[in-house]
Amino acid sequence: MMGWKKKAKELLRPREVFYLLTIIILSLLLPLSFLLLATLSGAQYYLQTLTLFHYSPQDFSYLFHLALNINPCVLYVLVSIVSVGTLIQGLMGKNKNAIFSETPTKSSGLSLAWILLCAFQVCVGLGIEGSIAAGVYEYDDDVSSFGAERSLLSRMIFLLGLHETTHVWCRMVVRPVVDDTVFAGARKERWVERVGLAAGLGILWWWRLREEVETLVVVAQLKNEQLMEVGISDFVGWWLYYLVVTIGMVRIVKGLIWMFMVSLCRRRPTTMEEESIQNDDKV
Repeated sequence: MMGWKKKAKELLRPREVFYLLTIIILSLLLPLSFLLLATLSGAQYYLQTLTLFHYSPQDFSYLFHLALNINPCVLYVLVSIVSVGTLIQGLMGKNKNAIFSETPTKSSGLSLAWILLCAFQVCVGLGIEGSIAAGVYEYDDDVSSFGAERSLLSRMIFLLGLHETTHVWCRMVVRPVVDDTVFAGARKERWVERVGLAAGLGILWWWRLREEVETLVVVAQLKNEQLMEVGISDFVGWWLYYLVVTIGMVRIVKGLIWMFMVSLCRRRPTTMEEESIQNDDKV
């Protein structure tokens, strides 16, 4: 009982609370990137198809032009790096990935983590500011309703893959930077960080992400059906969605294999005990 009280007091320290909130907020940059890319993808589609907009993209401010045309390209590259790195880790193991090593406290790994984190912050910040300035979120209901929804199973697998990708992003990029900044050294991951990250992702998913992220797939399909030009960004968005779904499927398969191995290991001692009893009876 005293041990739990001591741990609770340590978690409620201002420095620990600041550390936990920083970890969670910076970790949510990745799912926010998916939400931003989906919103901008929907905005680009409507700017190309609806006559409701009587002005061209040049009528927008330079900030929105940057957020709509240049910023997504950089963000697609950054999100692809993290997603591909997560898939490689899922298939080959944690220590097999050369990009995201388990010892990022080294100068090279820590510098890479700082670069990725700063790049994500700048891109997400510019994208949100440009979208708000142009009033994209005023047409939120129209942009997010394309008349097509993925199945519940597909959504759950995507959420599972997004959680795995966000966890890898947190462990390999966010935590090394925050650990070095706040505590000047690496720290072990605690259960409260996992719970806080899962809760933050769940809130973001229920709030907007579960519906709007499907825009990455639907826009590319609609353009293909309407014989419109499917750009590279549309294809990369479609590819990213199913890449995260693949990560979720890999996690499910690994979980099933782990359950099978556990059940197999439990059966072996039982079988050996039965054989030993039978041999004793024979003797």
